[in-house]
Amino acid sequence: MTTPAEEGPRRPPADGPSRPEDGPPATTGGAAGQAHRAERLLRWYPASWRDRYGAEFTELLIADLAERPRDWRRSADVARSGVLARLGAAGLASHPAGTARAGLATLACACAVFLTFAAAMWAQLAIGWQWAPPATRATRVAMIVMSGAMLLLAVLAVLAVIPAGWAGLRAIRHRRGRDLRGPALLAGAGALVLAVGGRHFGNGWPGTGGHWWPHQGLVPGGVAAFGWASTLSVTSYWAHPAALASFPAAEVAWMVVSPAAICCLVTGTIRLLRRLELSPRAIRFESWVGGAAGLAMTAFLAGALSWVTEGESGPRGLFQTGLVDAACLAVMGLALVTGGRALLLAWRAAGAGTGWGTASR
Repeated sequence: MTTPAEEGPRRPPADGPSRPEDGPPATTGGAAGQAHRAERLLRWYPASWRDRYGAEFTELLIADLAERPRDWRRSADVARSGVLARLGAAGLASHPAGTARAGLATLACACAVFLTFAAAMWAQLAIGWQWAPPATRATRVAMIVMSGAMLLLAVLAVLAVIPAGWAGLRAIRHRRGRDLRGPALLAGAGALVLAVGGRHFGNGWPGTGGHWWPHQGLVPGGVAAFGWASTLSVTSYWAHPAALASFPAAEVAWMVVSPAAICCLVTGTIRLLRRLELSPRAIRFESWVGGAAGLAMTAFLAGALSWVTEGESGPRGLFQTGLVDAACLAVMGLALVTGGRALLLAWRAAGAGTGWGTASR
């Protein structure tokens, strides 16, 4: 069964929905049931697709359901096309629903996931280095590479915000910023909670009171403390309730609140990116920044992999790796692959001239 997006938009007949030419007419109850089934099948598609093609496609489905009440191939075809449309809307598949900005939005989400787990792993090494120098060269090299990658990602994040911020200010100046208020408030609230909470709980950083080992100054203590506090939720203590119960109640509460704050920040940012009217030049710049971020994430992942595979166990187990580190590597690898796929399709969509000026909500 071919979807409207694959065939091109078609106008419904003037005399109402199409009806099967053969067979008895559907009763009122049957028609209601067919309409309900059509609506359920339509849920496979993203909201943006349903807004554009939903009414027409529902008529096609109702007509097909009247002719073939039970056909698993139709349901499978609709599900397959719907999943492809959702992947296209997320910038992860070549599909008419996909746009360059959808790919960039998915890339931003993948970067946020990567950074969350990367900061947790990086902060762990920073704590260990504060108290004792690494015993192996692999750990030292890994820390240098990971720190350089984190610094590059921070610079790229600032560069990515510049054209998006300019587009937002321009929309407000021309009184077109009404659709941006909700996402901006969501992102701002998440950032505020994360900044205040990270600064407060960073005062209890385990690296405080450590020694000034050679090259230890590679990571500023305040930056490492904030990274540690912001990612307290990435821990294996969730699997050990008895140990978790010994933590201060406020810290446990922060371990629950901080992921929600990160989700608000990321969700608001993604919605802003999808609603902003970015120029073709700005999208090309964002794509370039995304490509550089992919290289930085690859370098960080390579450094982290060298440390985890080395498996150093220094004094007090400061540099010892565990299952949580292997899980972080798996998540970061998946985020890197997803972001790379989204960036590739964003480049293709940009080259094809699609998605430059149409906001996707």
